[in-house]
Amino acid sequence: MKKFTIGGVPEHFNLPWYVTLKNKDYTSEGINLRWKDFHGGTGAMCKALRNKEIDMAVILSEGIIRDIIKGNECKIVQVFIKTPLLWGIHVASNSNYRAIEDLKGTKAAISRFGSGSHLMAYINAENHQWNQEKDLNFEVIKNLNGALEGLPKGIGDYFMWEKFTTKPYVDNGTFRIIGECPTPWPCFVIAVRNEVLENEEECIKSILEVINKTTSGFKTTLELDQIISKRYDQKLEDVQHWLSLTEWSQEQISEIEIEKIQEKLLKLELIDAKVLTDKLLHLL
Repeated sequence: MKKFTIGGVPEHFNLPWYVTLKNKDYTSEGINLRWKDFHGGTGAMCKALRNKEIDMAVILSEGIIRDIIKGNECKIVQVFIKTPLLWGIHVASNSNYRAIEDLKGTKAAISRFGSGSHLMAYINAENHQWNQEKDLNFEVIKNLNGALEGLPKGIGDYFMWEKFTTKPYVDNGTFRIIGECPTPWPCFVIAVRNEVLENEEECIKSILEVINKTTSGFKTTLELDQIISKRYDQKLEDVQHWLSLTEWSQEQISEIEIEKIQEKLLKLELIDAKVLTDKLLHLL
């Protein structure tokens, strides 16, 4: 039995992994796949991949591309969610900020440098023609729980996180949402360490075949909206809206999308130079 560990955020996007693991679908392929939750998001997963704590990750496209360019020895093997991620821009309910423009020059609470919350703050700043050197400041708060605790105390001024994950905290009055910022590309990809790809390519193919078989018809799952609502403590109407916006993928990311992401990262000075596509992608 070959052992692998995959990391991801404990959010509704990754329910297909939970289902396939619960059903022991990988065991029947001779694979012992373990899931590890990363509440700290992309930055924490990049670090775990570098440190060989995990073999694979379901991770934000722009985050892993930037980290591969900066030396993380991994490659993207396919897209997992092909639709954009809808980031909510949140402030504490006791905050005086009412509009995105009010946040110019204030501190963005981020999970860590290189994380999705960090990179998307740059995307949001560009969308509103801010000066990224003068108008962007950061406060590291580690994860969503850090933001829930910190923002009401003035530790960071605003916090960007996936809109539907944070919706319960908007509903209960901890956060107020004052805007949205979608990713301009497919949001989640599956990345694998190069060493694992070199030595266990057939096993990685088997893992992808299992998850792709599940995701290809996942939205037809009976009472899926109710299952997600209960498991992730979200209102049924929010889950239904999220499902209407979300599509899983079974394909590799296109070179056009790779180019778009690299161009954006370069423009925002988040990378020093672009790299060839084969440095980022592995075709199975």
